[in-house]
Amino acid sequence: MNSHEVLMLVARAADDKRAEDILALNMQGLSSIADYFVICHGNSDKQVQAIAREIKDKAQENEIEVKRLEGFDAAKWVLIDLGDVIIHVFQRDERSYYNLEKLWGDAPLENVSEAFSY
Repeated sequence: MNSHEVLMLVARAADDKRAEDILALNMQGLSSIADYFVICHGNSDKQVQAIAREIKDKAQENEIEVKRLEGFDAAKWVLIDLGDVIIHVFQRDERSYYNLEKLWGDAPLENVSEAFSY
């Protein structure tokens, strides 16, 4: 799978667990860390964990290595590193506080709406 396909898989998995305000930042040319950052949030510890678990499970089902998963137990900010795609799953207040969208304001948004099931 290329990084864009992984991005769409991640967006679909987050949407399946009702993640809110799913954003994808295209980091190509801006960061050597990853091609895409995905940022979303849930409204409770359980929902944040469900979103993170679904993303991890879908990645593993598709033989995508989960390089790192941090913050799962606290469920305030879960980081999932899939190599070229890094996912940040926040609780709403944590997302507002850290405001990664502003921190990476130079990064163009990537349209992932086609991955969502309406």
